[in-house]
Amino acid sequence: MDRVTMADVAKAAGVSKSTVSQFLNKRYEYMSEKTKQKIEQAVEALGYQPNYIARSLKQKRTSMVGIIVANILHYFSTEVSRAIEDVCQQHDLHAIVCNADDNPEKERKYIEMLRAKQVDGLIIFPTGQNNDLYKSMISQGYPVVFVDRKVENLKVFSVVTDNQQSTYKAIEHFVAKGHRNIAFAVQPLTISTRIERVEGYRKAMSDAGLHINPDYLVEADISDMRRRLDQLFSIKERPTAIFAGNDRVFLEVMECLTAKGIRIGEDMDLVVFDNIPFAHLLEAPISFIVQPATEMGKRAAELLFAQINKVETAPREFVFPSRMV
Repeated sequence: MDRVTMADVAKAAGVSKSTVSQFLNKRYEYMSEKTKQKIEQAVEALGYQPNYIARSLKQKRTSMVGIIVANILHYFSTEVSRAIEDVCQQHDLHAIVCNADDNPEKERKYIEMLRAKQVDGLIIFPTGQNNDLYKSMISQGYPVVFVDRKVENLKVFSVVTDNQQSTYKAIEHFVAKGHRNIAFAVQPLTISTRIERVEGYRKAMSDAGLHINPDYLVEADISDMRRRLDQLFSIKERPTAIFAGNDRVFLEVMECLTAKGIRIGEDMDLVVFDNIPFAHLLEAPISFIVQPATEMGKRAAELLFAQINKVETAPREFVFPSRMV
């Protein structure tokens, strides 16, 4: 079948092509309800689909944005991406989500691919290891927003949470309950979120006058985390409280504690820094540091949309406070 054109719609509705164009672009200011109905009926009857390629060439926009998530397995990242997509939908933007798997090479390829497809802007959960590429985008004035993670010495819009302060408060909570042997489990300190959380742990312990046992700071990839936790809970003076650096670490901690018969709330206290969708179903008394994922995603999308529309504001960092539940 031949492709239905805007001219076909205009002819069927008995209006001009410019009126159809105004309708498709939702410019209804000077359009009667009757005209709108006629165009709607013609579009439906003919099965008309707008030519987005032609529209993007005319408007010099693709109405598409890219979201490059560091690791889609984190529920927090999924929540943020959903909120971004919701805002994009409101602005008639299409979001393309890519998973970098915490791999800087995959991140680089996705950035290059999305820019080659001429997406209007990017929201990135940065690996922090492609600084030359980040700097290039920023120097060109390309719309970009960083989420969740910071990259030092870059003037870029970023949306983050108060990792250090929230962790500090959680360790204070442990100390107030009488804990002195407090462990911390985290993935390798290659990104700002993990570094800041460890800094919060160290500072809270120091301010409480507590020594940090090197054995209590477990830094490992997820693939090696269980082995390291087994070692931690096998030492003679094992910890009485543990802080899990994110949701994936939390699952490893839970498996280890369960296997060893260590009871949360009786033998061990646990705090997790991350959004866990099933937290309310757990019977164990676990505390969670919950990040405002939806609010962070919305702000990131709004910041990107403002850049796309050339609303002049200086890049800055937006810090959203988390809360312990």
